[in-house]
Amino acid sequence: MTMQIAEPVSLTPPDARARAHAAAARDSLRTEPPAVRIVIIALAVLFLSAFVVLPLVLVFAQAFSKGVLAYFAALADPEALSAIKLTLLVAAISVGLNLVFGLVAAWAIAKFEFPGKTFLITLIDLPFSVSPVISGLVFVLLFGAQGYFGGWLRDHDIQILFAVPGIALATTFVTFPFVARALIPLMQEQGTQEEEAAISLGASGLQTFFRVTLPNIKWGVLYGVLLCNARAMGEFGAVSVVSGHIRGETNTMPLLVEILYNEYQFVAAFAIASLLAMLALITLIAKTVLEHHLDEGQDVNDH
Repeated sequence: MTMQIAEPVSLTPPDARARAHAAAARDSLRTEPPAVRIVIIALAVLFLSAFVVLPLVLVFAQAFSKGVLAYFAALADPEALSAIKLTLLVAAISVGLNLVFGLVAAWAIAKFEFPGKTFLITLIDLPFSVSPVISGLVFVLLFGAQGYFGGWLRDHDIQILFAVPGIALATTFVTFPFVARALIPLMQEQGTQEEEAAISLGASGLQTFFRVTLPNIKWGVLYGVLLCNARAMGEFGAVSVVSGHIRGETNTMPLLVEILYNEYQFVAAFAIASLLAMLALITLIAKTVLEHHLDEGQDVNDH
């Protein structure tokens, strides 16, 4: 009789083995010679400097080219103030609507199985694949004077296009994937165990949402709201179609930048553009912080 020696059984947890394998894979990517690493890093820094840093520097340089007083005088212009207020108003409306929609859509997709679920996910991604200009034209076809609802709106003295409602609708359409897309994978990863436990202990649906689900996804919510707000304030194509470019009334900040630049008012144009650039920088910093919190939350769930 021959004795067979059993193969040793690994006592390493699967998660630890996976992390060790990922670390080994990362180390294997660092086998390039130092010269190659330097060239790769230099190319990345050169690309970022040419296409990100340099344009930002030029924007602020042009904005302050005639001094600080001219810069603030351009921002204090009534037309500029109107554009800033309208941009903030439209961003608040679109972010608020998308926050509600994103929470509802993510909850339905992550927690339930129902017919048409895949189709709903596809619809959420629709604004990513449709040009913003086409999105604006859709609203013109719906609410324009010759549009589907144009006659009814005219009879009831309701103004959608070339007014705040049309701008808000167009902005909401092009930004509604951001909150939902930030929450769906997060909620799918968390599963339904905690919600089921809360319900089994007698919690209602709203209590479960506000005391269990929402605290677990708070960083994801903030992340989606941040991206949605940044896109809403910087949206140009769809808003350009539905706004009518009425000076002092329906021009948002991006539209006003184009108008001022075409009129050779460079200081004023770049002053408004600098506000959008500062928004982009703040968004980038906040995005980095939120991604750090999201990564920490995922590590806690893994452990």
